[in-house]
Amino acid sequence: MPWIQLQIPADPDNADQLEDLLMEMGANAVSMEDGADQPLYEPDPGTTPLWHETRVTGLFESDRDIAQLCSEIRDAWHRQTQQSLPDIDVTLVEDKDWERAWMEDFKPLQFGERLWIVPSWSDAPDPDAANLLLDPGLAFGTGTHPTTALCLEWLDGHPIAGRQVIDYGCGSGILGLAALLLNARHVIGVDTDPQALEASRENARRNNVPEHQLELYLPGDEPEVQADIMLANILAQPLISLAPKLASRVFPGGDLVLSGILSNQAREVMAAYEPWFVMDEPEQREEWVRLTGRRRDR
Repeated sequence: MPWIQLQIPADPDNADQLEDLLMEMGANAVSMEDGADQPLYEPDPGTTPLWHETRVTGLFESDRDIAQLCSEIRDAWHRQTQQSLPDIDVTLVEDKDWERAWMEDFKPLQFGERLWIVPSWSDAPDPDAANLLLDPGLAFGTGTHPTTALCLEWLDGHPIAGRQVIDYGCGSGILGLAALLLNARHVIGVDTDPQALEASRENARRNNVPEHQLELYLPGDEPEVQADIMLANILAQPLISLAPKLASRVFPGGDLVLSGILSNQAREVMAAYEPWFVMDEPEQREEWVRLTGRRRDR
């Protein structure tokens, strides 16, 4: 049986209300997607941000009268908001095993020579490699975005064994866990979102990482220790404001790895860290960059 798929553009102020309306009108499922390829990273504490252009999608059974359904949705929206609803895009979609189709889209991903991200339903292509079990498509980072890929490739290409690592803005724990699989001694993960910390814990359990090797904290709760490697894949403005704090947590001669930065923001971020670090030229992937540097001795 095919399904009726309705897609409606929305903004952050009305997306939740539109989602509720579609459910009230009998949608079997409702989802929200980015309507303009805008990445979202570290939200402010207590906030649940949406994209500036959000696409709300409702899936309805195919026996509904499409014209009547759209008319009822428009009328209900006008009654609730006194506003007209934007155009409704209507598509008939085939019935299929959506979970299996989604899983088939994701294969193990290799970063450098030693490191793989392997979905839970796949076999590791190289059993002797550093294989991090992590399911693409989950929240908080899975390696598919250029910023995360750039950081993973840096980890694969540098000596990690025996080193202390801080992963600031750890999300799913992907960078810290990758470091541990590459034989880092210990990782401290920090994130503003308690759910991200729980995701990191669960991913650590799935990868059989000993509890003592990964410590997780909310900002301000972490111990004031220094690390050999500071990883921070967040956003340019938070990175700039955090520069003195992150710099203070890196040993002299230690490594700094920053990402979540657009190419036109690179010089401003570099300038914020140059009082403490000898910065390298940016490494770019699409419109994103990775910045690296080494802590000065004094």
